[in-house]
Amino acid sequence: MDPVRNPFAPGAGSRPPELAGREAILNDAHVAIQRALIGKQSRSQMLLGLRGVGKTVLLSKIEEMAETAGHVTSFIEAPEGRPLSELLIPKLNQVLRKLSVAEKAKAKAHQALRALRSFASVFHLSYGEATLSVDPEVGVADSGDLESDLPELFVRVGEAAKAAGKAWTLLIDEVQYLQSSDLAALIVALHKISQKELPVLFFGAGLPQVAALSGDAKSYAERLFHYPAVGPLLPGDAKTAIRQPVEDEGEHIDEDALDEILLKTQGYPYFLQEWGYQCWNIAQGTQIEVSDALQAAGEATRRLDDGFFKVRFDRLTPKEREYVIAMAELGPGPYRSSDIAAALGETHQSLGPRRAQIISKGMIYSPSHGDIAFTVPMFNDYLIRNFVSKSDKK
Repeated sequence: MDPVRNPFAPGAGSRPPELAGREAILNDAHVAIQRALIGKQSRSQMLLGLRGVGKTVLLSKIEEMAETAGHVTSFIEAPEGRPLSELLIPKLNQVLRKLSVAEKAKAKAHQALRALRSFASVFHLSYGEATLSVDPEVGVADSGDLESDLPELFVRVGEAAKAAGKAWTLLIDEVQYLQSSDLAALIVALHKISQKELPVLFFGAGLPQVAALSGDAKSYAERLFHYPAVGPLLPGDAKTAIRQPVEDEGEHIDEDALDEILLKTQGYPYFLQEWGYQCWNIAQGTQIEVSDALQAAGEATRRLDDGFFKVRFDRLTPKEREYVIAMAELGPGPYRSSDIAAALGETHQSLGPRRAQIISKGMIYSPSHGDIAFTVPMFNDYLIRNFVSKSDKK
């Protein structure tokens, strides 16, 4: 098949040609977006799932939906180690300048810009490339306590959006990298917005531990957020994610080939895209056969090993690598922390700091008390393939 017309483009955050199996999440987002425009509240949403399940893709799609509906949006990818306040300042500056164009919102937008100036000054933050030619509003968002100041700032932005007849949608990816104090302040701010019934929506995405982190930050977070689980696709949806793009290009795929792809990928969206991409390029006729899917496995696995898996493994220190390899040698997981300690000849307590550091890097998480699992699907297979000697495998 013509590689130029290959509909699959596996990549970090790249939208697949067919968003199969995510209709419920997108429908809920659509309802929340429309409700915000008519002044009705909806719960904030936090998409939770492992790496490669399409959380970023869904967040980008929701942003597009919000913009189409008339929302002003702000999309943030939370990096490790940077404070939320620093990430928000330039985004809020952009939002308020857009809202200030509406005649009815000029006064409220001006007030919000003054609050933003106060907030930025007290936290010693910049506005990116822009500057604020307004005086700070003394006594608003300037205490230096983020948990007190961020709600005041969000209320000002929400009031400006309401005056403009619009809504503001904030989207944050990789929520697990937010500092606990920042996450607590964000939750308090969203709670205040909800109480005042202002047109502000929040959609977040992160690894499975985010639900527990949110609950630890503020006990009422479980009532403030809806936590849709984003996991591997069901068999029918996984096949649609491959079949539909192929047929949209006027080509075909054999049912046995689809079964083989599903078997190898376990329905994980990123892996489906990689297998679809390789199958298309390998196929010689107008139909992808099971032989093509079998042949695709070698190249798809190599590309995953050299990219998707390797970039995550390379972030670990030698001692952290020793820990995750010991996990993989125990089988597919989840793993008891005590079993990992026994495999390494150490105590559960002595490994605590190492385990915590790997969790902070987003490589593992605790699905239940005393258990540990990888955040990257099939990461244990990658480790066994590449870092366990043949004699050990026997």
